[in-house]
Amino acid sequence: MLENVIDSIKKLVDPRFLRDVPNWSDAPVPVCMGGDYRALTFCCKPGHSLTFGYKCRRDEKLQEIGMTSEKFMEIKQAYSTLHDWDSNLPCFGSISYCCMRQSGCSHRDAVLRQRYPNLTSEEALAEYFRLKKILAQEILQQAYNKDVVAPFLE
Repeated sequence: MLENVIDSIKKLVDPRFLRDVPNWSDAPVPVCMGGDYRALTFCCKPGHSLTFGYKCRRDEKLQEIGMTSEKFMEIKQAYSTLHDWDSNLPCFGSISYCCMRQSGCSHRDAVLRQRYPNLTSEEALAEYFRLKKILAQEILQQAYNKDVVAPFLE
């Protein structure tokens, strides 16, 4: 089944907008860079001004899947609480809002070191991506417009 979903995604999404990251092959690039609906897992918290806000497509993607900003934040906060991702170090108070940057983020990576002290940096990043993939699925499972997200659900 998983292979069918991956094949389906490859047909739906231009390969230029997919990345292989630890624990998530064919991960979407961020929404602001053309990523598909699963990339909402990497989006910032609504209601905050952003340096590159003109590129942000989060609200557009939320509208397309039939989800309010409030519901989006509720899902991310519940997930953050469940996985002990709340922290005053990263932007928006949780790594549930962090992006997919593999080259490092001092705020996110500091939280990963705190949360996963027995893992190497590479292992902690792999765990981060594994959990972000699950968060992507949780966001899409709670979308109102099921027809739009169905091809991206595993």
